[in-house]
Amino acid sequence: MTAGRPSRRDLNPERVAPPAGVRTTSMAAPGATRLVLVRHGEAICNVEGVVGGRRGCTGLTAHGEKQVEVLAARLAATGELAGIDALYASVLRRAVRTAEILAPALASAAGGRALEVRAECDLCELHPGEADGLRWEEFAARYPEPDWDADPSLVIAPGGESWTSFVDRAAAALEALAARHCGGTVVVACHAGVIEASMLRFLPVSTATVRLGLRTEHASITEWEHVGDRWLLHRYNDVAEAAVQQA
Repeated sequence: MTAGRPSRRDLNPERVAPPAGVRTTSMAAPGATRLVLVRHGEAICNVEGVVGGRRGCTGLTAHGEKQVEVLAARLAATGELAGIDALYASVLRRAVRTAEILAPALASAAGGRALEVRAECDLCELHPGEADGLRWEEFAARYPEPDWDADPSLVIAPGGESWTSFVDRAAAALEALAARHCGGTVVVACHAGVIEASMLRFLPVSTATVRLGLRTEHASITEWEHVGDRWLLHRYNDVAEAAVQQA
């Protein structure tokens, strides 16, 4: 799939299209729910090599703040998220700060209504348990590295999650948001793992026992459309061009 904003021409319901049975692209679905996932900007724990749970996450770097500011400016200029109903974030500081930067830019898309950042723990990255706050070299010295490709049920550390339990938890949280805001548009400031969990759960060709190894960029957009029991991926790794040039 090519990253980028969906073409309004492609979503035009009035254009002539082949019959549904032979169509290779889909038409816009009336009443669909839009779930827009934004990966947080570059985090201090990313740069310093710290396990970034609730204790280890200390927010965004200056560069990470700028990445999100560039995306926010684009969203304000394009109005591409018009009709937004709610803004969520994980409880981790890097995600909350990302949502806080986006909120003023999304206010116009919400009809001038100020958007409260609703933080939920189930939208967090994989819970690291006792490894939280350690440097990765300390983690490697203290705990065996779980081989999730061979056994996704292994926990990362005592009190932490396995790959399987994380995917189940994160995907269920996204499904709950879609049900809570049926027919609306929801923006979620979250994490690369949560975005991968959405791929593993919502794409019919995937399996939750294999990691995809996605290279999800900081401050990038992944957008899903949900209708009935069907999920449609509209875009992945959509980064504001100026942010790419500054990376």
